[in-house]
Amino acid sequence: MKVNIIMPKMGESINEGTIIKWHKKVGDSVKKDEIIYEITTDKVDTEIPSPADGILIEIKAYENETVPINEVVAIIETNGDSEIKIENKKNEVPSTYQLGSIVELPMPKMGESITEGTIIKWHKNIGDLVKVDEIIYEISTDKVDTEVPSPVDGIISEILFNVNDVVEVGKIVARISTKTGITKIKVADQVNIEKKVESIVEPTKKISAQKIISNRFYSPLVMNIANEEGVSQTELNEIDGSGIGGRVTKKDILEYIKSKGTTTSVSAPELSTKTIKYSQGMSEVIPMDNIRKKIMEHMIKSRDTSVHVSEMMEVDMTKIYNFIGKNKERYLKEEKIKLTYLSFIAYASIRALKEFPLVNSSITGENITLKKNINLGIAVALEPNGLIVPNIKNAEEKNVRGLAKAISDISFKARNKGLTTDDIVNGTFSITNYGVFGALFGTPIINQPEVAILGVGEVVKKPVIIEVDGNDTIGIKPMMYLTLSHDHRLVDGMLGGMFLKYIKDTLENFDVSGV
Repeated sequence: MKVNIIMPKMGESINEGTIIKWHKKVGDSVKKDEIIYEITTDKVDTEIPSPADGILIEIKAYENETVPINEVVAIIETNGDSEIKIENKKNEVPSTYQLGSIVELPMPKMGESITEGTIIKWHKNIGDLVKVDEIIYEISTDKVDTEVPSPVDGIISEILFNVNDVVEVGKIVARISTKTGITKIKVADQVNIEKKVESIVEPTKKISAQKIISNRFYSPLVMNIANEEGVSQTELNEIDGSGIGGRVTKKDILEYIKSKGTTTSVSAPELSTKTIKYSQGMSEVIPMDNIRKKIMEHMIKSRDTSVHVSEMMEVDMTKIYNFIGKNKERYLKEEKIKLTYLSFIAYASIRALKEFPLVNSSITGENITLKKNINLGIAVALEPNGLIVPNIKNAEEKNVRGLAKAISDISFKARNKGLTTDDIVNGTFSITNYGVFGALFGTPIINQPEVAILGVGEVVKKPVIIEVDGNDTIGIKPMMYLTLSHDHRLVDGMLGGMFLKYIKDTLENFDVSGV
């Protein structure tokens, strides 16, 4: 029985996902709940498990391809009879190759605003054998040039467009004939099968004698580095890859270049326009990963949607500072709870949102949507250079200890790819704690479609003027800056100031006896 693997729905507002990695290839056995592929959306990266035991017999969408929800991206054969292997020692069409399903290769979608691509090179001809992950053709768009690999083992049966043809996204550009599962074929049947092969691969008589340089797949980043550093295709083929399936990674090629001394031997006139030589070294062009692209798009959208205004207040954290200092170890030992400033700030923010519910809303056209629940977003930094904002749902139901545990849980899940769809959708208000990196204050960007975000600076001991018995004196206090960025379309300066002042007063006069 065949089981379709579809692009899952990752939230009410999410209509598509981008495949960022296949953990399995065509012909691999898979177990139920074993990870098959990873996807990214503008909200979250997640791993997709197999729904059943079986063999992966077809992959319909490539890495870096954006696919609408509910569209089939792969097919699993659950009866265990489908073994897809191709004998290809001499790059000849084998007589034992049984014709089966036809896999169509569409022009991939390379971005939200990209509707077409130009074919700039075919690496294969009609009748050529192709291995899974082997490059078939190259395309160019107004955003990026990229290579398109084969999703399956098979024979190129049709090529529908020529070099320099402009093709709409989704249109079929080529077809591959794949093996259906018979791995041993009687000699008596070979003649008939050969005739079937010949009927499809008639153009094979005209196949170019050009030698195939490599069956390995190289990422655009690796190819860019190779081109800029003068690493030949032959050298690439000789590099031992440490990636999945022996793929050459950025680390592998950089180590090869270092050992070879390529960088020091390249003279300035030989450098491409993407690499500039300076007196103290080289600059490096690194393509953005999917998470960074999504962050960029989300931030630009927020900038162009909300009218950002920022207000800042300084907060005396003495009461909370002293309480954490005295009780931190006890709470960690007895309740496995890590008390932090952020849990107190989150609690104060929730109280302020209850007092000023307009801040816990969103704008839809010319209407205001007031949210009944408080779904508190906590910005989590991801290595090496990413950011995600999972939510604590119904945060108004939690006390300081409950918030401390929830913040710890979602942070751990975010950094270990454990977030679910529900964790990252339907937020109503967000907090970003850049103080953890030593920053004193900042002006954060609003997390759409919310109307405000609170920025938290580092708690720092500093001299401040305090009043003692009616006289001013200088004392040392643990102080912190809070910044509220709010959407001036809805939250004006007065409301923003009152909201921020409420948080300040709550923190400075915190009733720690209730913690």
